[in-house]
Amino acid sequence: MWSRKVKVNSYFWCLFLSVGFSTVAVNYVFEPTTKKKQVSHHLVLRSGTAVLSRVGRSRPIRVLNRLTIVMSDSSHYRPTAAEYRRFDLLAVYPTTEKLFHAACMTYDVDIICISVTEKLPFFFKRAPVNGAIERGVAFEVSYSAAIRDATMRRYTIANAIALVDTCKGKNVIVSSAAEKRLELRGPHDAANLSLLFGLSDADAKEAVSSTCRSVVLHAERRKSAGGIIHTTKTSPEETPPTPDDRTSTANHKHPVWNKTDMIGP
Repeated sequence: MWSRKVKVNSYFWCLFLSVGFSTVAVNYVFEPTTKKKQVSHHLVLRSGTAVLSRVGRSRPIRVLNRLTIVMSDSSHYRPTAAEYRRFDLLAVYPTTEKLFHAACMTYDVDIICISVTEKLPFFFKRAPVNGAIERGVAFEVSYSAAIRDATMRRYTIANAIALVDTCKGKNVIVSSAAEKRLELRGPHDAANLSLLFGLSDADAKEAVSSTCRSVVLHAERRKSAGGIIHTTKTSPEETPPTPDDRTSTANHKHPVWNKTDMIGP
């Protein structure tokens, strides 16, 4: 995701295309206070379609809006807030262990951000992390802070390794959180950087491609409420497989590496 601290124009879309990305999320970081609890109506990028037409490339780039809520209190996340629906992706940045546990187990979000600028104030526990994975929620590690400062680089690597050791490399996305063009890396470079976080070659490639695509699909299901399916476990004798079931299994394909930059807070 690209940070909204900088002005977004057609130059930046050309920059993302030139390094190999097909989807970019513009990130809006919001930290609620006692006086400011609602997201401004002027934050969302007006039109991704208009931006694409100015790029003038044969292969268009998809632009998404993302909201990241910095949480220091449980009241900062408001699940019924209407302004959340104006964003394509919803992420939370929990600052305490209690909030991290709640985000993993109950919050209806797409991404949980991991601190990269300071030492984590808590340890990752397998139960909430696995709960988030089962619900399709992804964990995000951003790398631009590691490029800016040597101290932040140590925090980024240490916190990312702690996360990967707990989740075994599952549901991890790597984003730039870039505020300057020099902090942006292409998908192949980002995958190589992910190896420093303890990810395997396969998991590092998925962290900038198929897992990011899964996050986008999770967000679409969350907004449409079309991903909620009630299932009942039955014995094989009661429900024998149909020809359609066998065909569906046989036609399952491995996900394609389609580069996505889920630039974080």
